[in-house]
Amino acid sequence: MKRNKPARIAYVLKVFPKLSETFIAREIAEIKKRGLSICILSMKRPDDPVVHDIVRKAGLEKETVYGVERFAETLAAFKPDLIHAHFATEPTAEALALASACKCPLTFTAHGYDIYRRPPADFRERAAKAAAVITVSEANRAYIAETFAVPKRKLTVIASGVDTRVFRPNKQANTQPHIVCVARLVPVKNLGLLLSACRILKNQGVAFQCVIIGEGRSRAALETMRRKHRLEKTVVLTGAADSRQVLAWWQRADLAVLSSTSEGMPVSLLEAAACGVPIVATAVGGIPELVQTGKTGYLVTPGDAPALAEGIKALLSHPDRALRMGQAARKIIAQRFSIAHQGDRLLALWTDIMHKEQCP
Repeated sequence: MKRNKPARIAYVLKVFPKLSETFIAREIAEIKKRGLSICILSMKRPDDPVVHDIVRKAGLEKETVYGVERFAETLAAFKPDLIHAHFATEPTAEALALASACKCPLTFTAHGYDIYRRPPADFRERAAKAAAVITVSEANRAYIAETFAVPKRKLTVIASGVDTRVFRPNKQANTQPHIVCVARLVPVKNLGLLLSACRILKNQGVAFQCVIIGEGRSRAALETMRRKHRLEKTVVLTGAADSRQVLAWWQRADLAVLSSTSEGMPVSLLEAAACGVPIVATAVGGIPELVQTGKTGYLVTPGDAPALAEGIKALLSHPDRALRMGQAARKIIAQRFSIAHQGDRLLALWTDIMHKEQCP
């Protein structure tokens, strides 16, 4: 029996487009490129005036409807085959009600904060009502199954994908080695640890420039710490950046760093690896599924500034080793984390769901 593929997908999101959620825009653009009709239901309008090129190029703003009060009428006209929400929190709660009214299946993707730090109290019940729950790493899948008693058969791992045609090696020359970190300036990213590692490296006489790309409520604290450790000329806080600017930084980077205390599967590291950049990161969440110590970079214990500094120094001191690790990281992205791979997995899952819905 031929399986009918979905033709019309409605996305429910809290804010779209959101600068820190490139992975959502990239996913929707990939699904639209494959010929599916898309409807984006955004609960709120974005505050940030910066918009990623991918949103404009794919025409996603034209597909977006704002305000919960307009969702039911919009879906009645759109007639979705399936509704998909990103994050297990408010978007999934809204999507559950809409799917019930539309009598169509629902899936949702759980990423990180909505699993570890602020999960909905009824996570298990939301998962039970969904046709499938997607998450972005095997670590997430194991945690959800154990913590919320969601059957593993209900959980599918599909990591966010990177466009490997855009994010690719194109190393730009630097006057000194560049350590690049792309992260929101928020407590969970623990960027103070990175500044502490930079102080250790500077005191050891290591030459480098550390560039932190992102914005957030921890900026003032980080600026204070940077002054205290006299790192003003060593550490640059660039602020927010769009995808083109992020790509340019990755293509200048000699290594990528992430110092988080919690992660799902950080897209910033996927993009770095796609550009052939080796990685030093804390061993949290799904990061060990990408970073393999001695092969694609180095994993360190969360909160250990000397270990983070040692990992960075090991790569800066051995550029040939760093090059090999970057090449290995690029291969892993091409094999497992491309946007094409993500699109294939999503469509296969949704097709399977529709087949089950149609078969008594």
